[in-house]
Amino acid sequence: MTSPAPSPAPAPSPAIVLVRPQLGENIGKAARAMLNFGLTDLRLVSPRDGWPNPAAGPAASGADIVLEKARVYGTVAEAVGDCVHVYATTVRKRGLVVPVATPEEAAREIRMQPEPSAILFGAERSGLETDEVAIAAKIVTVPINPEFRSLNLAQAVILLAYEWSKHGDLLMPTIGEEREPQANQGQLEGLIGQLEESLEAAGYFHPPDRTPATKNTIRTLITKAGWSNREVQAMRGMVRALVNPRPRQE
Repeated sequence: MTSPAPSPAPAPSPAIVLVRPQLGENIGKAARAMLNFGLTDLRLVSPRDGWPNPAAGPAASGADIVLEKARVYGTVAEAVGDCVHVYATTVRKRGLVVPVATPEEAAREIRMQPEPSAILFGAERSGLETDEVAIAAKIVTVPINPEFRSLNLAQAVILLAYEWSKHGDLLMPTIGEEREPQANQGQLEGLIGQLEESLEAAGYFHPPDRTPATKNTIRTLITKAGWSNREVQAMRGMVRALVNPRPRQE
């Protein structure tokens, strides 16, 4: 008698990454929104008033577990280093050629992906910077009134958390053969850094005023490709070989 095949493991819950949040109250309200829908992985990038922040606790209204587990990072790249799928919430594409998804589409993808995911939320007044959006493989945009695009931080978090919760009955797709492990953001950052350093040495970045835009294009090309660990290592080996070619054997 054949044993039934094991059910696929549930996809990991996404990390909520607040980038340069300004007020402790807003961090607390975001934590409350997260726990309403079962999310507990809160990551803070350079919170303006430091962390822990005494104003966050009362605003969290009992979501203490989220605040206690919160981790602080210096950069977005560090905050999502262990994540394979990164989404950036913004109302503007900022000139980047990055696929755009609705909150519902992003939530479905996160539920179907076995690797860790992260969702980026920008500072209350300014949102995410262009180079921060470029880290993500997809942009998440809410279809909002173009004449009044004013969502506060907790509202934005609750929209994504609700959609993720709503699709809780989804399972990972069944795949006939084992899928290659995908590269996480930390591994992609290593490849991007190596490419930028090598291109800098070759004089590729010209004129200088176009360098930031060119680097964002390189980042976008790398982050949206869905690389596996093996592919990233192969690419890094190819770049090394081009920069430091071995002498040919006669």
